Amino acid sequence: MKHKNKIHHFTDLQVWQKSHTMFIEIYGDIEKFPRTRGARVIEDQILRSTSSISANIAEGFKSLSTKQYIHFLDIAQRSAAETENWLYKIMDCQLANREKTTRWLDACIEIEKMLHSLIKIMKTKAGVLN
Repeated sequence: MKHKNKIHHFTDLQVWQKSHTMFIEIYGDIEKFPRTRGARVIEDQILRSTSSISANIAEGFKSLSTKQYIHFLDIAQRSAAETENWLYKIMDCQLANREKTTRWLDACIEIEKMLHSLIKIMKTKAGVLN
């Protein structure tokens, strides 16, 4: 019998679930952006950075070493920071309603914090100080 809280697959990680959900929500809403050159650039960038978060969590989960896993989690964390940057641009350019963008920003910041905590746990497990 499987233990309910045991992590067997990257999809069991809450941080992956949250980042995947954020991507799906943003993906569904960017179709409503104006059809301008600038909006298309932002659409492309937000999709790339947001998809990179969960993709790197997944890729890192299958790493052969804790050091490699930490490396991929670091990339995911940097992608989350990039996503946060693009979300501020979406908000300031008024490409999506402020309430929705604020919700995405809150989710993104929570994901960044979760990744930071997971990296810290993995570094402790690996005996890495910095």
